[in-house]
Amino acid sequence: MHKRLPDYLKRPIIDTDKTRTVRRILKTKCLNTVCENARCPNKNECYTKNTATFLIMGNNCTRNCRYCNITCSKPEPLDENEPLHIAQAVKDLGLKYAVITSVTRDDLTDGGAEHFAKCIYEIRKISPDIKIEILTPDFKGNKNSLDTIIEAHPDVFNHNIETVRKIFKTARPQGNYDCSLRVLQYLRDNSAIITKSGLMIGLGETFEDIEETLVDLKSAGCDIVTIGQYIQPSKTHLEVSKYYTPDEYEILKSIADKVGIKHYQIGPLVRSSYRASELV
Repeated sequence: MHKRLPDYLKRPIIDTDKTRTVRRILKTKCLNTVCENARCPNKNECYTKNTATFLIMGNNCTRNCRYCNITCSKPEPLDENEPLHIAQAVKDLGLKYAVITSVTRDDLTDGGAEHFAKCIYEIRKISPDIKIEILTPDFKGNKNSLDTIIEAHPDVFNHNIETVRKIFKTARPQGNYDCSLRVLQYLRDNSAIITKSGLMIGLGETFEDIEETLVDLKSAGCDIVTIGQYIQPSKTHLEVSKYYTPDEYEILKSIADKVGIKHYQIGPLVRSSYRASELV
């Protein structure tokens, strides 16, 4: 039986000149956003603040995570003009903080690390003062790929653990919990880049499971953590086992404090890129 979405998880549809401008700029540059592709509930709030999370390397993912609304099928060839188009869109939108994420590209030798780096270089060429956060796949833990990212030096490196160890294989059959931790640890050990990770809750985990994951993230040197409610994108995706109440989010904040995580964004509608600039 499907659980009803609580009122505090519903967002109004806002359509203003600003949201239309953001959509127009993205469309003219033929750019994807995770805001649209993953049906993010905060899309309109972010658009009104001239913020968008760019989705690079196409719309098709090589992995089939059971919570994600992005299509798993044969990926498109890389668009060599994409880094420049993103840099131009960042300038046209007047962003002070840009977030770039991607589908997972296991078909590419470096998992797309070079493409991420090109986006960072192109943005900095046109907008040298901008802060850049990237939200990457695990690159299968490939150290050469991670070195490519470190060399490009984004301001924030985000790689989401997504869920607790107990549920990881169910939710992310092609991923690996320990590999994700090693990726964050490698960035911490080999760079001064701020590291960040996030998880969705409501998939059947307990408070103890969440605490264990927060301890693991803290041990991996993760600087910033985000936690938000999983919302089922369609009936073919994993079902929601629980909607956490606002009071339970306060408990999660106290757990994060106890574990020693200094910077976090925890709440029902928090997503990994939500109010990203404020956390940094």
